[in-house]
Amino acid sequence: MTFSVPVTVRGYELDVQGHVNQAVYLQYAEHARWECLLAAGLQADKLVAARIGPVVLESTIKYRRELRGGDEFRVTCEFEWGTGKTYRIRQEMIRVDGTLAAEVAVIGGLLDLDARRLLEDPAARLRGLAEKPELLGG
Repeated sequence: MTFSVPVTVRGYELDVQGHVNQAVYLQYAEHARWECLLAAGLQADKLVAARIGPVVLESTIKYRRELRGGDEFRVTCEFEWGTGKTYRIRQEMIRVDGTLAAEVAVIGGLLDLDARRLLEDPAARLRGLAEKPELLGG
């Protein structure tokens, strides 16, 4: 299942060329990932109480078309689970006219907050805590 959240570009997110600063794309992607977790019922305090936390291990951004001040777009979030300690999240930033502005690929893991090590089978751990596990993909 693909989750998405609407975003509007704010003026302070622009660089001197008048388009969104490259670092802000990572903030948009992070915002969408947390909104997805929240929608699934995985609030930060719930994760901390379970002594686990999602971590980003790698992010790759492909810039396709610029986003400018006032642009409205959606940031998607789609989990891809494997069998090890890591997972992938595919994200797209799509303007309301359907234009793909950027693609973000994230490799993440689930950190044991006490041992400071990645946990095995992060999908099972997150789905077990989630109120709407279907938002976390298949």
